[in-house]
Amino acid sequence: MSDRAKLIAYGLPRQPLDIRPAPHERDWMDATDQRYAYRCLPLAIANAHGWEILCTSGFSAWWNGELAIDAITITPDQEGQKPAISHFGYGIMTFHVSAVFRTEPGYDLMIQGPINRPKDAIASLTGVVETDWTPFTFTMNWQFTRPNTVIRFEAGEPFCHVFPTRRGELERIEPEFRPIESNPELQAEFEAWTASRANFLATLHTPETEAAAQKWQKHYYRGHNLEGSGIASDDHRTRIRLRPFARDGQDGG
Repeated sequence: MSDRAKLIAYGLPRQPLDIRPAPHERDWMDATDQRYAYRCLPLAIANAHGWEILCTSGFSAWWNGELAIDAITITPDQEGQKPAISHFGYGIMTFHVSAVFRTEPGYDLMIQGPINRPKDAIASLTGVVETDWTPFTFTMNWQFTRPNTVIRFEAGEPFCHVFPTRRGELERIEPEFRPIESNPELQAEFEAWTASRANFLATLHTPETEAAAQKWQKHYYRGHNLEGSGIASDDHRTRIRLRPFARDGQDGG
C-alpha cells in the first residue's frame, strides 16, 4: 500500500501556473558569513516545507495610504500583464492563483507568503482552504505595511507558498502547561545543555579553544545529546526534498 498522498493542481485554460518545490536556499542566507544561517536546521527545513507559486511577469506597486480600492497603483513591466490587482481596498493587493487545487480527503491547503523571504513595506496574509471538495480557485493577498513606498515583484519571484495540512489535527491536540521541575530528567538535560551552551558562547571567539574549532554546536543538527549519542527518532531530517508537480501524466519523482 502506497504511503503517498496526492496534491493536484488543475491548471486553467490560457492561464499559466509556475509552481515548484520550495528550495532550500535563500539569497540572504547565502550572504551570511560562511553561510552560517544554514546551521539553523529549523530555519532550513522550513524553507523547503511546501511549494512556491511564482510570478509570471514583474511589476511595481505603490499604496498612497488611503483605504479605497484605487489607492493602490500597479504598473506591470509588460503592458497587459498584471499579475496582481487591488480588489479589497485597505492597502491589500491580490494575486489570483490560476489553478484549482485538490487534496486528499480530510486535508486542507495552507496558503501563505513565501517562507523566510522578508519583503519591505508589504506583508503576506495567510489562509487555510478546504481543497478536498472546493471547485474554486483562491487568492493570495498581501497587505502594505507602509504607504508611499514602491514595492517590486520580479518575474519568477515567489508570491505564494502552499502545503497540505490534515484537517482537525490541531483540534485533537491536548495542550498542557507543566513546570519543568515536574520532569526531573528533562530538567537535568536542559540545565546541562544551558551550561554547555553558555560555556560554548563564552569561548567561541577565543583562539585555540574547542568552541572556536567547532564554530557551532551540532547536537540538534545531528539529533544527538550532549554526550554525542543519537536520541532523535529515525525520521530526523537535515534536508527536505519535495517532488515537483508532474505534468501530462509524467512522474513527479
